[in-house]
Amino acid sequence: QVQLVESGGGLVQPGGSLTLSCAASGSISNFLSMGWYRQGPGNQRAHVASITSGDSTIIADTVKGRFTISRDNAKNTIYLQMNMLKPDDTAVYYCNAKETWRGPWWGQGTQVTVSS
Repeated sequence: QVQLVESGGGLVQPGGSLTLSCAASGSISNFLSMGWYRQGPGNQRAHVASITSGDSTIIADTVKGRFTISRDNAKNTIYLQMNMLKPDDTAVYYCNAKETWRGPWWGQGTQVTVSS
């Protein structure tokens, strides 16, 4: 099994930036994809961004142009760089990983609150 631990959440003002990290318990090189999902108050859990083993990325329309996903295989970590944050970005952000025939695995989540 895979353990995923998110970090970097917190309180930020609208227009600000925040970087989230997701550290895996082992190598992430074999994952088919990894990504970020979020669940805000009263909302369903929604896809935010994902990155494949080949470094292709898929970014949700709601955050496209503001959020960037990246990975560092040496650190077994993926990142979500969030810029121009809006109050609607307030949510618990969850890390996700899957292999071709196993998973998905989920982290515990990290709270991001965008408020003045």
